[in-house]
Amino acid sequence: MNSYEQKQEARRERLLARAAKLRAAAQRLTQRASQQAAMIPLGQPILIGHHSERRDRNFRNRISRAFEKAVELDNLAHAAAARADGVGRSGVSSDDPDAIAKLREQVGKLEQMQERMKAANRALQRGDDDALRAQGLSDAQITELKKPDFCGRTGFPDYALQNNNANIRRIKQRIEDLSKRPTEDSERQVKGVRVIEDAGENRMCLVFPGKPEPDVRKNLRGHGFVWSPSRGAWVRKLNNGARYAAQCVLDALPADGS
Repeated sequence: MNSYEQKQEARRERLLARAAKLRAAAQRLTQRASQQAAMIPLGQPILIGHHSERRDRNFRNRISRAFEKAVELDNLAHAAAARADGVGRSGVSSDDPDAIAKLREQVGKLEQMQERMKAANRALQRGDDDALRAQGLSDAQITELKKPDFCGRTGFPDYALQNNNANIRRIKQRIEDLSKRPTEDSERQVKGVRVIEDAGENRMCLVFPGKPEPDVRKNLRGHGFVWSPSRGAWVRKLNNGARYAAQCVLDALPADGS
């Protein structure tokens, strides 16, 4: 695994560990609340006006809150597990150092698919089932391709070819954009703020000499920056939008950067 994939795997493990911790806490609360509920005789009502009424109500309320908290923790555990399952499945990230190679692989597969769809359509027009089988299509798939759709079209429709072509163009544009990305770090200082372009981590970082004022923090968040304790900086993904956002934040600062 490259460095990005290692980070993704570490994130997945952290989320799974959090899910397990939350699930265990939910189980402990459920068990404790169940044990407390078992102490109340079956069908025993609250004795209105009795000296035990207040204590009994509080006891039952604590049991109810414990069950509610257990459900809340269990829901959080499911959410953390779902997030762990989704790590690395949202496509190729620009942070991945192998992003260009992976995107080129995607383009290759899409281009092969485009050629297969076009060849299948040509074979269907000729009525050449042997050519379709040579492409690896089963008889059931060939029969399905011959079925007219609601517009009377057979084979792979034009919109499928057009959508696939659009994906090829989109990914090729991403490759071109990533190819233009700086490969070296840069740093400058503006109004006392260190402006760092970390090419290796693909991050724009703003390092203030101290904690920014509330209005500055609000402006940073409004421009997509988040606080990174590990870096001691306000960061966002490095791209032209981040450069523009950083300039907007810096322009709004007073001359001394405070």
